[in-house]
Amino acid sequence: MINKVLKLLIGSRNDREVKRLRKLVNKINAYEPDYEKLSDDELKGLTTSFKKRVSDGESLDAILPEAFAAVREASKRAMGMRHFDVQMIGGMVLHQGRISEMRTGEGKTLVATLAAYLNALSGNGVHVVTVNDYLASRDANWMRPLYEALGLSVGVVVAMQPQQEKYDAYRCDITYGTNNEFGFDFLRDNMALRKEDRMQRGLNFAIVDEVDSILIDEARTPLIISGAAQDSSELYRVINKLVPSLEKVADSDGERNDKIMLGKIQLEGDDKPTTVPYALGRADKENKDLVIVDSQAKPPLCRLADKGHFAIDEKSRQVELSEEGHELVEQWLVKNKLMEENDSLYSAANLSLLQHVHSALKAHTLFNRNVEYIVQDNQVVLIDEHTGRTMPGRRLSEGLHQAIEAKEGVQIQAESQTLASTTFQNYFRMYQKLSGMTGTADTEAFELKHIYGLEVIVIPTNVPVARDDLNDLVFLSLDEKIDAVVNDVKELVEKNAPVLVGTASVESSELMSQRLKKGGIKHEVLNAKQHEREATIIAEAGRPGSVTIATNMAGRGTDIKLGGNLDVELEALGEGATQEQIEAVKADWQKRHETVMAAGGLHIIGTERHESRRIDNQLRGRAGRQGDPGMSRFYLSLEDNLMRIFASERMRNFMQALGMEKGEAIEHRMVTNAIEKAQRKVEARNFDYRKQLLEYDDVANDQRTVVYTQRNDLLEADDIEDIVAGIRDDVIDGVVSGYVPPQSLIEQWDVPGLEQALQVDFGVDLPVQKWLDDDEKLYEETLRKKIHEALEARYLEKSERIGSVMRSIEKQIMLQVLDTLWKEHLQNMDHLRQGIGLRAYAQKNPKQEYKREAFELFQALLENLKYDVVKVLYRVEPMTEEQMEAMEKRQREEAERQKLQLEHESKNALQADEQEVKELSADKPYVRDGRKVGRNDPCPCGSGKKYKACHGKLV
Repeated sequence: MINKVLKLLIGSRNDREVKRLRKLVNKINAYEPDYEKLSDDELKGLTTSFKKRVSDGESLDAILPEAFAAVREASKRAMGMRHFDVQMIGGMVLHQGRISEMRTGEGKTLVATLAAYLNALSGNGVHVVTVNDYLASRDANWMRPLYEALGLSVGVVVAMQPQQEKYDAYRCDITYGTNNEFGFDFLRDNMALRKEDRMQRGLNFAIVDEVDSILIDEARTPLIISGAAQDSSELYRVINKLVPSLEKVADSDGERNDKIMLGKIQLEGDDKPTTVPYALGRADKENKDLVIVDSQAKPPLCRLADKGHFAIDEKSRQVELSEEGHELVEQWLVKNKLMEENDSLYSAANLSLLQHVHSALKAHTLFNRNVEYIVQDNQVVLIDEHTGRTMPGRRLSEGLHQAIEAKEGVQIQAESQTLASTTFQNYFRMYQKLSGMTGTADTEAFELKHIYGLEVIVIPTNVPVARDDLNDLVFLSLDEKIDAVVNDVKELVEKNAPVLVGTASVESSELMSQRLKKGGIKHEVLNAKQHEREATIIAEAGRPGSVTIATNMAGRGTDIKLGGNLDVELEALGEGATQEQIEAVKADWQKRHETVMAAGGLHIIGTERHESRRIDNQLRGRAGRQGDPGMSRFYLSLEDNLMRIFASERMRNFMQALGMEKGEAIEHRMVTNAIEKAQRKVEARNFDYRKQLLEYDDVANDQRTVVYTQRNDLLEADDIEDIVAGIRDDVIDGVVSGYVPPQSLIEQWDVPGLEQALQVDFGVDLPVQKWLDDDEKLYEETLRKKIHEALEARYLEKSERIGSVMRSIEKQIMLQVLDTLWKEHLQNMDHLRQGIGLRAYAQKNPKQEYKREAFELFQALLENLKYDVVKVLYRVEPMTEEQMEAMEKRQREEAERQKLQLEHESKNALQADEQEVKELSADKPYVRDGRKVGRNDPCPCGSGKKYKACHGKLV
């Protein structure tokens, strides 16, 4: 109550922030008359002046009013658009590293230019992040005239872009691209073999468009670059044949029945069956498999015992085999010779088989064609549940994608092994300054603040919103709901109102399309199968009487303009259009526009509530753009997924108790509130998942930071001789200590073992026993020192013989060993993460156990890194400069040749080329091509020198 009173008196924090920023807008506006008088060259010259002031130490905040005024003036001249005052407020919020929540149609793309220009003055680059390649290219090219009018360069990074083109794009002042491409480029840069191959030049400032989609919806799906692992395609096909023979456990909800019968039932805790009265429920007289649910009820409430092979938990999207299911699966596996007789499915050797069975069950029960994925060009292509768009190249992890491919009978692609990974949560937190903009972030303000430190500021609309958001209509069945939608669409079409029918999946959009066709209503369908026609469909969606059925695809990035998109129509005329044709098109559009306005604007009909209120708000936000009229309403049924899984039983009982007849619907604010409460439950659960993912990934992120920092230091260093010397001393100490323990007696020494270890690890024969026999005063410390000196001398002798190439060899070997060990470490971390939850059964905290074991694994990685590097360096064969260049060229060509397979939901892949360290070892005999070149012969390189004075120096 006190908070409400204070809010009325002094306003909310958001109101106070907006009021404070409005004062700065007045300063910006004061520059407008002066800037209007500047020539184009003088306006462009302001950028040079601003950059000098920043380099001299002046803060960006001090320059902000002048810089924003310059952007506004450039926009007016280059694009014919003047920033609204509220857009200036949005730009200031972005510059401050916060989130601007701006309604649809308020011009977020133009708002981004303000903060992007100001922060580009530092010379460190600005990344503008969008959700797909189309929007990245569109926004960059749309805003390019504005930036170029101010003397700034603009680049775009998209998937499968030529390397040089992408390199140049990252060197631009402002770079547009997708969240996926920025993230994958970061990972690729940390797999580069030369510093010249790295794309990005630091993470300075990012403006994330549709920030809620990227930082919340996609936060649980890590970015992973992986390479092909073993091929188990045949096993997936065989296991797929098992699933049809498994039955789902029957629903276990008991039903009351007034008919009381006597029967023997084994009560929990009793030794013998007991004859008790019970309600028969759905069982018949002969069925003995009954379980008492409530013995105190009158009559007692019973249900059938669970019968079936597996149970599904739709809330957590998990499947679990029952005891009966385990027996059947084991028998089937033994019969098909996949498992030994009398062996257990839970034995260590068979855990991978259990994983295959679980994946196959999930593929058949939790993943539905045209809902979670579509089959396109003989491939299973995932659909983004939040945007409704297809996600080519992304693959599900843990064999789930392969199981779906087996289910659909398409080619099964090989599994993959992680080479590098990160999450969007940790990637975007690496930027020095992060900001974002969206139309729907306020509902997730707590999470954005808690995880990313981003405060959400709701920016007022330029014109008051005139859309009418009606209460939900709730029907008992799906058919009743669809009939009501079809009837209402008919009425709206007769009024000449454009209608956008929002659906939750491809399947439901096609079902709705069938019903509208049956009702004789002409319409367009926009879903993942028609994504290439998205721009055309959206351009026509605002025409009088048009009906568009769309998945969430219609919720992002494009505006539906009332009367149709005039710009698209004018562009279709072409450059040779006469003025009369242009005027005719404009007049026709104006007439249509007025017709739609009179019909109440765009009407939004949602056929299902989504798990997140934000996605519902995105759909609503298609109507009511820039003060346009509009209407939105959601039509629900008790058979919808959200209602069936999450809505309370009270609503179902309440509707049935009202005695509702077929076709009737409930419309009340109380019902709408109950649905929103269910959505909040789901949102809270998803937040917990994302938070838990972050806590686990933070452990991996700390290790990732150490490895990538060390890797970058190696790439930047011209000479790592001192690093190698330090590692060599540590490794020699460790090897010697294994056979000559510190502060030990000579009787405890294993001298033969030490001599053998020195030979195996360093390829050096040292007569340690002879040294001891010849010198009785050779104690532990002096022996250790002598071994160090002998091994160091051997290494220095090899370095001098090889020459300057040795420095390059050291660097390449250390990079490759680090990459190989990091790849294995990621695989170990994956396995650790999957099984760590079981520690809870031992009364241990899984997160603490994960941190402890991850730390031990990382320590082992660092030790193995030292040991493997030194071992290879001691055994490496000398190589000429030509051979080194040829090796690097072969590595780069191999990386180019291998098709990059990028996935997002778990195991995505970039085939990183890796020359195995074995190739540098002396294990293989050298076979010469052609005759041997004599030391005094002319060098084959054509230099005119003798071989011994030229390339012979290196051999």
